[in-house]
Amino acid sequence: MTSITVYDTTLRDGMQGEGMSLSAVEKLRVAHVLDGLGFDVIEAGFPASNPKEVELFGLLESESFRHAEIAAFGMTRRKGTSADADAGLRLLADCFAPVSTIVGKTWGLHLEKVVRVDRDENLRMIEDSVAFLVRAGKRVIYDAEHFFDAFADDRAYAIRCLRAAAEAGAANVTLCDTNGAALPTGVADAVRTVV
Repeated sequence: MTSITVYDTTLRDGMQGEGMSLSAVEKLRVAHVLDGLGFDVIEAGFPASNPKEVELFGLLESESFRHAEIAAFGMTRRKGTSADADAGLRLLADCFAPVSTIVGKTWGLHLEKVVRVDRDENLRMIEDSVAFLVRAGKRVIYDAEHFFDAFADDRAYAIRCLRAAAEAGAANVTLCDTNGAALPTGVADAVRTVV
């Protein structure tokens, strides 16, 4: 039987729109509404990224939800740093949230221009980060940033990134249309190939 998990990003991605700003208490209210609507996972944001997030995670830790699990969001380890020494990953490991969602690079253009790592090092960054969080007892979701751009550019490498996360213990991999510009035919081709 196929299982579908409904994952909400309102408290992080939804707050990136122009003029969007909620207090920690307002975000907590939104989380309870989302829980009441039946969402499975609520992505709360980056723990400790700013005072409002520190307050939100403090509030969430003492709350109980009927259905939803809380996810903390972060990124793969930084180049030149081990996963256990990476401050962002340590925050995720120490956070009460049972789910850790980490975003990682998948597209060669970003490897060259943004993080400036070679493809093998990027795969190690993905593997190390996922494995570290799994050892910390987290259910890990790997967000493959710009996946559809990466797939169009080098489908074999894009799939290697997904495989690296899955083999390191990620419970789920997410194919992200980060720019929102992937065409339906490209999405269909990529999903058919991956699944």
